[in-house]
Amino acid sequence: MKRYTKFTLVMMLAFSLILSACGSKEAENNKGNNAETGSTGETKTIKIFQFKVEIAEALNRLKAEYESTHPGIKLDIKTVGGGSDYGAALKAKFASGEEPDIFNNGGYRDLETWFDRLEDLSDQPWVADAVDVAKEPMTKDGKIYGQPMNLEGYGFVYNKDLFTKAGITETPTTLSQLEEAAKKLEAIGVTPFANGYQELWILGNHTVNVAFAHQNDPDAFVKGLNEGTEKIPGNASFLEWTKLVDLTLKYGNKNPLTTDYNTEMTMFANGEAAMTQQGNWTQVQIDGINPDLNIGLLPMPINEDAEANDKLYVGVPNNWVVNKNSAVKAEAKEFLNWLVSSDAGKKYIAKEFKFIPAFKNIEATSEDLGDLGAEVVKYSQAGKALSWNFNKFPDGGMNEFGSQIQAYVAGKSDPNELLEQLQKAWDSLKTK
Repeated sequence: MKRYTKFTLVMMLAFSLILSACGSKEAENNKGNNAETGSTGETKTIKIFQFKVEIAEALNRLKAEYESTHPGIKLDIKTVGGGSDYGAALKAKFASGEEPDIFNNGGYRDLETWFDRLEDLSDQPWVADAVDVAKEPMTKDGKIYGQPMNLEGYGFVYNKDLFTKAGITETPTTLSQLEEAAKKLEAIGVTPFANGYQELWILGNHTVNVAFAHQNDPDAFVKGLNEGTEKIPGNASFLEWTKLVDLTLKYGNKNPLTTDYNTEMTMFANGEAAMTQQGNWTQVQIDGINPDLNIGLLPMPINEDAEANDKLYVGVPNNWVVNKNSAVKAEAKEFLNWLVSSDAGKKYIAKEFKFIPAFKNIEATSEDLGDLGAEVVKYSQAGKALSWNFNKFPDGGMNEFGSQIQAYVAGKSDPNELLEQLQKAWDSLKTK
């Protein structure tokens, strides 16, 4: 196995140039819905509702380790993600009265949506160790309401061996170069792209973000859309972006609209396709199918400007938050602090989850992170990263934008009509 040199998360402070213990023990009534009484005394259950399917198995191992070292505490972990709508499932949990104690929040707009349910975590020990840029999505009025889960990057995950077999010797950084690579892959009988376009999050978050990230000032563009001074139709980056979508369809798998995330990743990991739009979070799943696969991450070019295109999309994917109405919020805070400060918790973050840590006190090697995480770090430290903007979309944006792009994939609209529909969706959602 390849060996890499160790880097520390101090180096990850470079992200800030790229992207525009236990809490005090409150006197809680611990005999609420989350308290169970057993023969040896009271057992407190922390209900955790999380969306990362890639770490579900590792979380179960972590659960056993935590419970063995914390008598009287039980972790009840539920995972909803991948092909399921986590946001809708979370709202259903709260509506049913089965409120989790710890759950995930994307920050920015999501912070505002759930603000009245979130515990202020500003006084927690881990705050001092969090990378500054990772705090931004969950900061409001100088207070921090979420613990950053990790840092992630995405582009086209690609099979290096298939690229070599097809005679592709240079990284495609323009749209024409990407098409030339696709033609060479087809010539050796390999499907260039595995497109899991059944998934609204792939299209309505990550795919459409490419067009937002290529704006001169993405934050100003989002602000302009909200204020009515900017428009999606006619925007140069959006028009170029549709050509990238077209390219993935032209050289992609059959029936992309009935291809879900798991099918997409299985196709790729089994060598049936050479590229797929995903990020370093897929490392664990790919390793589980084919641990010997030689993979990397490519940019997603939208035009012929090689310098502007030679970048990955890097951001904070999500955050752990505590329900301020929880009967066990002191225990929930203790668990989150343990996760990022204990040797066992840090081991899980770097080695088991293969996360790029969002904390300066957590070390990770490139070998820990895997090939994809190492690529994200490399691009980021070279200043080659573009922003994540989908957590700034109006509430419901992922589903609406994803649905409109699916209609385009199905041939029900042309590029100009797609951009008109995206604008209508934004205008409708921002007023709600």
